[in-house]
Amino acid sequence: MNNKFWKIFLLTKKFFKKKNFFLCFLFIVYDLKLKKSKEEEIQTIIQYWIRTLRIKLGWINDFDKFIINYVTTIFMFDTFCSSSKLINKFTGHTNRINSIDYTIFDDNQFICSGSADETVCVWDIDNNKQIQIFRGHCYSVFCAKFSQYYNYNHHRNIICSSSNSKTIRFWDVKDSKELQLFHGHSNSVCDIEFSPFNCGKYLFSGSADNTIRLWDIETSKTLHVFNKHEGSILCMDISPLQNNNKKNNHIGIIGGNGYTICSGSYDRTIRIWDIEKTKQLIVLKKHKNEIRSVKYGFNELRNTILSGSYDKSVRLWDIRSRQQIQVFKKHSNYVNVVEYSPFVIKNNNNIINGNLNVICSGSEDNTIRFWDIRSNKNELHVIKGDEGIICLKFISLKKKRNKDEQKSNDDCDINLCYGSLGELNKTKFLSLNTDVKFNLKLFFIQSNRYILLIFLIVEI
Repeated sequence: MNNKFWKIFLLTKKFFKKKNFFLCFLFIVYDLKLKKSKEEEIQTIIQYWIRTLRIKLGWINDFDKFIINYVTTIFMFDTFCSSSKLINKFTGHTNRINSIDYTIFDDNQFICSGSADETVCVWDIDNNKQIQIFRGHCYSVFCAKFSQYYNYNHHRNIICSSSNSKTIRFWDVKDSKELQLFHGHSNSVCDIEFSPFNCGKYLFSGSADNTIRLWDIETSKTLHVFNKHEGSILCMDISPLQNNNKKNNHIGIIGGNGYTICSGSYDRTIRIWDIEKTKQLIVLKKHKNEIRSVKYGFNELRNTILSGSYDKSVRLWDIRSRQQIQVFKKHSNYVNVVEYSPFVIKNNNNIINGNLNVICSGSEDNTIRFWDIRSNKNELHVIKGDEGIICLKFISLKKKRNKDEQKSNDDCDINLCYGSLGELNKTKFLSLNTDVKFNLKLFFIQSNRYILLIFLIVEI
């Protein structure tokens, strides 16, 4: 991209910021003799620019809540409620499924699952079959996740899992063997999270020994131990970037400037930690029983945390005020998992700012419940029937197409994948069959040689 377009983008931003609104033009020039213009290509370029600017310019985070309106797909919740259906079941585990993760590798789609039957299973979604089963843990597998570090840096499909056996293990899907083994915790390892910075080079592990350990995946060594909880650490999540300063992101122990990690514990507290400074920042106390799931919000909700507990409640927290802002109390048994959904709901037939505003929770009362974050009076929708919902994940599955069919903007469906206690411990896929609404504004000026795309972001 020509440097003059960088200058135009930056100067425009600085000029208008003084007037309390932003107006940014992103110029993308196509040579029609070399490349055919497609909306798919344009979206790819926009996504590239956003990623680049997020790295190079701290202020780009100011635009996150506006950018989401232009470059993401919006899924209408009312359409999901009326047309969702069960599309698949994967059977193979012999005990409860504790964890689910999803990845795309070499254009193939995979699910991994960790179970109380002491195994990690890998499923080929496109072919509807189990392709691997790893048996190395001696006790229940609490968490299993695909490693983006190995994917990005070594082009290997690697799974990381944690267990009641006090260990963390890495598995090579292709070679069907264990790759790495981490020792260090003195009790069960209940949850693991990869760093969203440095290409997932670092791993956080929460344990029943009341600590969080920070690992370097390359060296298999512990870099730091977080000590403050007074009970088992049962769940964790890492924040989206929380500040906009321009400090180098390779400082402190591992970098991570601007990132925090939150942890939920048997001690009934949620604690927030500064990753760069390796210190505790905030303690949130309202739950009446152990906390089983915590999730950071994203985009316009990035200053919130969602939590689910054995006290049967789902709670929404504001990080800045350190206050609980909503409590959802319709579950009649333990809440095992909470998630921010990819949905929006209408108000008077209008989308509210395009903001995602639906959360969901899974419980041992055999339901998945959906809630409007602005009101705790009633749930929006309930999925019933399975014996104990333990884990769930929203994933964007590619649609199957014939070779002669062209790709389009609706090539992916949002699907809800969940694991339960009952029905032979099956992993299930619920197709959300969503009505896709694109809010990407494209303006074209055509000539014989070029197409000029103007990408406009405005906030008053």
